[in-house]
Amino acid sequence: MFGTKTKQITDLRQHAAGLQTQLQQAHGQLQQAHAHLAQIGAMEHWQVRQEIDQMRAEMTRLSSAHAAEKQRYAAEIRHQQDVLAEKISEVRAQVAQAQQELVPFTDEMVFQQAGVFRYHHPLENAEAYRVSLEQITSEMKQLISAKQAVDANYAFTFNNSQAQGRKMVNDWCKMMLRAYNSEAENCLRVMKAGSVDTAKKRLDRIGVAIEKLGGMLSIRISSRYRRLRMMELELTADYLLKKQEEKEAERAERERLREEAKAQAEFRREIEKLEKERKHLMNVRQALLDKGDEAAAAKMAAELENVEAGLQGLHDREANIRAGYVYVISNLGAFGPNMVKVGMTRRLNPMERVLELGDASVPFRYDTHIMFYSPDAVSLENALHHELSAQRVNKVNMRREFFYTTPTQVHELLKKHAGQVLEYLVDSEALEFRQSTIPA
Repeated sequence: MFGTKTKQITDLRQHAAGLQTQLQQAHGQLQQAHAHLAQIGAMEHWQVRQEIDQMRAEMTRLSSAHAAEKQRYAAEIRHQQDVLAEKISEVRAQVAQAQQELVPFTDEMVFQQAGVFRYHHPLENAEAYRVSLEQITSEMKQLISAKQAVDANYAFTFNNSQAQGRKMVNDWCKMMLRAYNSEAENCLRVMKAGSVDTAKKRLDRIGVAIEKLGGMLSIRISSRYRRLRMMELELTADYLLKKQEEKEAERAERERLREEAKAQAEFRREIEKLEKERKHLMNVRQALLDKGDEAAAAKMAAELENVEAGLQGLHDREANIRAGYVYVISNLGAFGPNMVKVGMTRRLNPMERVLELGDASVPFRYDTHIMFYSPDAVSLENALHHELSAQRVNKVNMRREFFYTTPTQVHELLKKHAGQVLEYLVDSEALEFRQSTIPA
């Protein structure tokens, strides 16, 4: 029994010793493992530190490169800004110069849009302008013949030859003068009454361009020749304007004569009609007297007096060319509410004149605000036109009797100059216009 126990104890002790050995071995392995782990951790730490140092070095390099690139870009931007600032200054200077050149042209356009054209060389008629233009043409021919139209340096030598140099300068002068004259002729060809300033600037630019191109040979169009060409442009514009005014005056005179002829024809027809009636009444009165019907004859005598009075009135009006009707008309559909026409007619039936004005040239008929008879209609019309002169629509052709005003304002002026005005239509009926604007 004890032997068995002893064996068991021995076995247990051996087993315990084996376990102790295994424990020691495991502990040794654990220490080795710790040592290995410590070694591995140190290496990894060293590698990480090395990588960090490399990254820091790369960051430093990139930062330096970025700073250098930033400085380069900043310098480039500053350079571009300087270039742009210089260009902006040049453009501003050009704009300022262009504005200075444009000011007189703009002022002139304001006048022209208002219908006012100014003469550069006022002369009596178109024929006088034509004569002046011929004189200028003659002077220009003389300058060209005398070789004084172009200034140049004739002492220029070419291939060590003064003769070849003079020939070269002469050829260039001819070519430059031809270019200048071609531009001048183009300006004259497209010239209109109000475009002289544009033409002068155009011709002046070609003169400056020629002087730049011929700088090496000192070639330029002479100031005297350029002055004659500029005067030619001005006189041509004045000539065109004067011709236009003369045509307008002729047209207005023809219109006045037609109106006068129509008025005279109306007077003659009415006089002939009353003359026939007077003769008829005289015959009837004489027949009644022959029959002894004194009462009926007296009645015919009274009618005869009325007819003779009417005849006398017609003769007086026919002789008095200043008598007639002053009318105020408007056309709401064609010209709007702030424009009227103030005119005068000597017609016996003045509304015929208004109907003629409302023909196919306007889309709607005129509204008549008043048809005012005056023994001195000419003076009354002139007085109204004078009062409204600042509001005149066409400031060139005085026969265009339209004004920027309202019927109410003209009514007040008419009362001022003609006294009491019994009937005056203030509002425009504009029947055709209003019916045309009704939605379908």
